[in-house]
Amino acid sequence: MKKADCYHLGYIAKLHGFKGEVSFFLDVTDSQEYKNLESVFIDINGQLTPFFIESIQLKPKSFATVKLEGVNSENDANNLVRKNLYLPLADLKPLSGTQFYDHEVVGFEVVDVNFGKVGELETIVDLPVNPLIQIKSPTGKEVLIPFVKGLIQAVDRENKVLTVKAPEGLIAIYLD
Repeated sequence: MKKADCYHLGYIAKLHGFKGEVSFFLDVTDSQEYKNLESVFIDINGQLTPFFIESIQLKPKSFATVKLEGVNSENDANNLVRKNLYLPLADLKPLSGTQFYDHEVVGFEVVDVNFGKVGELETIVDLPVNPLIQIKSPTGKEVLIPFVKGLIQAVDRENKVLTVKAPEGLIAIYLD
């Protein structure tokens, strides 16, 4: 499995106990969707390595206590701490309308209903208090738009265009 065919699920945050259990941090909107997770890919030295999950127990704040098959000691588990977790893109349920997965819109052209073309969406900066959409303008300037309710007006997946309604005057601050 290649990283290009996967999405980032989170990472192994720390050890949990002495029998090979670890704590996953699930970097997702709703960790409940992963309560029956059966397997995961772990990035070990640039290679995605599959691991089956013997047990998973969701915890508060997007953490989960996990027992991986074949990881039976503190030493085994310690080798996995801070490693990134991935799942196949094919496992994601399709979204429609103005709903999207963050990775899905990277590279989309961003158009503001008032300003017009803004640039290419580089990433969604997932800050706990105020997520941001990071855009690179055609002239190379960085534009940051707060990802607030009502921002996304349309998602054109076919033409790779994200239409937004930024707060009045915000884009002009960056590009004028």
